[in-house]
Amino acid sequence: MGFFQAYKMAIKSILSNKVRSFLTMLGVIIGVASVIAAVAFAQGSTKSITSSIEELGTNLIQVTIMGRNSNRSVSYEDLQRFGAENSSEIAMIAPQVSTGATVKVGTKTGDTSLIGTSSEYEVIKSTGVQEGRFLLSFDNDYMQKVAIVGTAVVNDVFDGQNPVGRSMKINGHIFKVVGVLTEKNGGQKQSDDDQIIIPFKVAQRMGRQMMIANYLVQAATPDTVDAAMKKLEDYFTKIYHDENAFRVFNQAQMISTLNSVTGSMMVVLGGIAAISLIVGGIGIMNIMMVSVTERTREIGIRKAIGAKKKSILIQFLIEAVMVTGIGGLLGVLFGVSIIYFIIGGFNITTPVYSPLWMSLSFGISLIIGVVFGMFPAYKAARLNPIDALRFE
Repeated sequence: MGFFQAYKMAIKSILSNKVRSFLTMLGVIIGVASVIAAVAFAQGSTKSITSSIEELGTNLIQVTIMGRNSNRSVSYEDLQRFGAENSSEIAMIAPQVSTGATVKVGTKTGDTSLIGTSSEYEVIKSTGVQEGRFLLSFDNDYMQKVAIVGTAVVNDVFDGQNPVGRSMKINGHIFKVVGVLTEKNGGQKQSDDDQIIIPFKVAQRMGRQMMIANYLVQAATPDTVDAAMKKLEDYFTKIYHDENAFRVFNQAQMISTLNSVTGSMMVVLGGIAAISLIVGGIGIMNIMMVSVTERTREIGIRKAIGAKKKSILIQFLIEAVMVTGIGGLLGVLFGVSIIYFIIGGFNITTPVYSPLWMSLSFGISLIIGVVFGMFPAYKAARLNPIDALRFE
């Protein structure tokens, strides 16, 4: 019996038991779709976060101060003087005091993020305003209770109306809205549009925070980032005498760390999804064993009229591979549908279609067909024709 004839017989066997064949494929379909969807989610999340980080530019440096082993806290004025002394490497510095906030306008309340900072923040973070103005130097000098709100906050407590000039309560304190941040994420909650910016000195007083733990530093040029980081590290080391008392890092390091984390996440998600493929393979082996038992007399007749072990083996192996191959194709289509309609449709993260992982998943499904179809095929090929013909 030739390969083409064995192929036709395998197709006929699959079509004669459509429901059973589909249920057999289901494990492979779910497994392949899970691998594709899981990897797409991980890659999409990485792409989205990386894009947000890269938008800030390659010359952004972040400083986090723990301040251990020292009674001294570094003030914004200290860093301003340090920046002026090293202007060839450092362009500007902005403090960042972050906390959660409850806002109230009339009878409407909402929760959002509160950032206390200075006027330099607008340039460093590329954060503009679409209405009103941003913070000015005198807002911090005179501790003005002014606020710049994101569009998610506008939609939440101002009913989407222009809030500039109106008052609102932030953690019980009355602020005047002087600007609306440029919309970046469609006014969604828990995004860059869901925040309020106020003068950092006012944020310090409200939170009773004497020490500012976070600073954003913009290097003069992308080429001076390393030199600026070195000077900042030397500066803080002299103050705290402990390199573990602070952290100085830039965008490239953040992206590298992110890629490392998401790489591990992809391995874990892919491993979990691969379990479905293995379970599907076991299901295929079980069904093929049942099929061998059901077709024992057929095998006996074929062997009695001269069919060789090799022909029987090839027939059942092709049948197993066909089941997993069709299941793999359906799994790829199902996985792509999940990416398009769920991940992309519900805007969970950036939809990413990876031909490599689609091909790899489909290839694995074929390998599973060979591996888990081999034992039933081998069992069928070894049946004794006399015993097979006597089988009831």
